Amino acid sequence: MKKGISIWSFPAKISIPDCIKLAKHAGFEGIELALNEKGSMSLESNDDEIVGYRKFAEKEGIEISSLATGLYWSYSFTSGNDKIRQKAMSVAKKQLDAAALLGVDTVLVVPGAVGVDFIPYCEIVDYDVAYDRAFKVIKELAEYCETKKVSVGLENVWNKFLLSPLEMKSFIDSIDSPFVGAYLDVGNVVCSGYPEQWVKILGSRIKKVHFKDYRREVGGVAGFVDLLSGDVNYPAVIEQLTNIGYKSYVTAEMIPPAPFYKYYPEQLIYNTSKSMDRILNRGGEA
Repeated sequence: MKKGISIWSFPAKISIPDCIKLAKHAGFEGIELALNEKGSMSLESNDDEIVGYRKFAEKEGIEISSLATGLYWSYSFTSGNDKIRQKAMSVAKKQLDAAALLGVDTVLVVPGAVGVDFIPYCEIVDYDVAYDRAFKVIKELAEYCETKKVSVGLENVWNKFLLSPLEMKSFIDSIDSPFVGAYLDVGNVVCSGYPEQWVKILGSRIKKVHFKDYRREVGGVAGFVDLLSGDVNYPAVIEQLTNIGYKSYVTAEMIPPAPFYKYYPEQLIYNTSKSMDRILNRGGEA
């Protein structure tokens, strides 16, 4: 398995090139970039800008491991508003276009939502309706994935949707495309289940993996903590990932960094790298 880190783990004001440099210096093999609505690496970015990030990473000796986006919280595939669903599709296609230019094999996609507690006045969608809408959209998106040779990884998030590994497995299998799988976030599972069980059940459907940690007794967003200080059973997770033959990136997504490190927030990147070395059994116990 290869060690990566999400750009969302870095202080917000650091530029993409500086994030790439810091990730490399901290010992990561890859960095996951994110597509924004405006500004750098965004819906506004042209091909030259996007290819520039790939060339910069290559020069620094680090891979761009995957491409995420937070835009699906604003533009949901399961919204009752047709214009919002169309916007979500345009975001996904731009994300896939950008991934192809970056040389990335998988993008992170939130398949929709029934409801989201941390978004005020979030639209609530009937579960069966959300399922049908998501299925239709992802099935259509799979065809576009094939033209780009880039996969979609459906992430398990706090969206009250696809709540169990069995349901996620069934949904992916019903799409029936080698370009659609799971982007498993082990930290997001902990409040309702056990990530090692998700790994075992999803198996080869897993395209990418996010590493976070979560403390159940705290709860809510505040429950996310530094790696190895929460309730994720990382020895069991690694055992199951090994059992299914997973060899791609495990990417640390430390959100939000500010509460963890009020001063010198970049230290989070170095500490996370060391924790991942311990989890992956690299370099002993130091």
